[in-house]
Amino acid sequence: MKRQNVDRARGLRQAMTDAEQKLWFHLRNRKLNGHKFRCQHEIDHYIVDFVCSEAMLIVELDGGQHAEQVGYDERRTRYLQAKGYRVLRFWNNEALMNIEGVLGVILEVVASPAPYPSPLPAGERGHVAAESEE
Repeated sequence: MKRQNVDRARGLRQAMTDAEQKLWFHLRNRKLNGHKFRCQHEIDHYIVDFVCSEAMLIVELDGGQHAEQVGYDERRTRYLQAKGYRVLRFWNNEALMNIEGVLGVILEVVASPAPYPSPLPAGERGHVAAESEE
């Protein structure tokens, strides 16, 4: 099972969505205030989109299919929170249309001490307001 997850994580890294690629560009190589993030990383039997282990923060980007798998996502989030992680979820279009806002929310959470248990209810999204185009 372990080898299968490693292969699956590798495949997910090679087939990232546009939103994942855009966010990863800003998180990789410690670009976000020196915080180390991993992409498509295995935590037990789950593979998370992005994780900053030092801050115990997981960032998930969700497409339309997640609207149909709410129960699975909530169970997954509760499991990861029970392991001590904080879980932020953003819709793909948030990362594509307002990357600065998404990065601001992530930076705010990653820079704050990790309380236990996580302050975010299971499945809560780190929504950001769209920038106005005046």
